[in-house]
Amino acid sequence: MGEVSTIGLDIAKSVFQVHGVDGAGTVVMRKRVGRSKVLQFFGDLSPCLVGLEACPSAHYWSRELQVLGHTVKLMPPSYVKALGERGAAAPGWRHR
Repeated sequence: MGEVSTIGLDIAKSVFQVHGVDGAGTVVMRKRVGRSKVLQFFGDLSPCLVGLEACPSAHYWSRELQVLGHTVKLMPPSYVKALGERGAAAPGWRHR
């Protein structure tokens, strides 16, 4: 398993989704992390690039992750498509 070089972080109310890839783009991590454990989780990782959808709470998380040594890039919401729009399904995803 390679070392994580880039992480996509989907922030939500209580559970965040983490998707990590190595330098070659191979998926090396997919996890659900509770809000209270996010800083501990990222504190245990070596510094990497983290991508977030820009929203008011993303700015808070961006500052917190930068303090831990990570490089954070915020993406406009128009660049981030919902799972249902892509036709993909994440584990546990259900159309309601």
